Amino acid sequence: MPRDDEPSDDVGSFDDAADAYLESDTHREGDDLERLAAWCTGASDALDVATGAGHTAGAIAERGVPRVVATDASPRMVATALEAFAGLEGVVADAARLPFDKSAFDAVACRIAAHHFPAPEAFVDEVARVLRPGGTFAFEDTVAPEDPAVDALLDRVERLRDPTHVRSYPTRQWRDRLAERGFDLEAVHHMRTTLEFESWVDRLSPSPSRRDRVESILLEAPEDVKAALEVVVEDGSVVSFVNRKMLIRARSTL
Repeated sequence: MPRDDEPSDDVGSFDDAADAYLESDTHREGDDLERLAAWCTGASDALDVATGAGHTAGAIAERGVPRVVATDASPRMVATALEAFAGLEGVVADAARLPFDKSAFDAVACRIAAHHFPAPEAFVDEVARVLRPGGTFAFEDTVAPEDPAVDALLDRVERLRDPTHVRSYPTRQWRDRLAERGFDLEAVHHMRTTLEFESWVDRLSPSPSRRDRVESILLEAPEDVKAALEVVVEDGSVVSFVNRKMLIRARSTL
């Protein structure tokens, strides 16, 4: 029987999914995207870490930031970003090892990506290093539910659907990480997003057996867990469910 945690080539998986990420409604639009881009307005040099298909980098550039650098560990993601959004610079780079000098940017963004990072502390250290004193960190990611049962089931579903998923964390854990590394938190927002199951589960082209296991876990979840995730079922199939995200605006004090 296949394991839920069967290994995956992380970069290869994202290379293969670049076009799907470009067309994903979750990534290409939303108030969260506009908010993160607005937080970077006024910067002269901005960095978008784990840019994916480049939506955040493109939105920042559209705000009039003269230089926007889009980085991602996936070469195909970087190429897709440069093809889709004019005026960007692209660099293939790991979020935990950014190839830039200290204080190279006055804004750094990272949107809906950190749950893929195996070393989130190293990522925050790198953001602190490349930001100029007083620079803005515009950060968004999925939030781990506070209820342990809901968290455990959602984490299992996320790992099964996407083997590149590492972990979502509660807001308080990100707040602590940032404070420990010399950031002042200026704003924290939360939002809920309804995910259409079919487009969400198929984005990374899972095998039919993996896709079926993801749906089965949601269908067979305890009723209180289903209610917390707002799982909608019609004719025995999952139609949608809800996840939650946090947006943090932090200021470098180092």
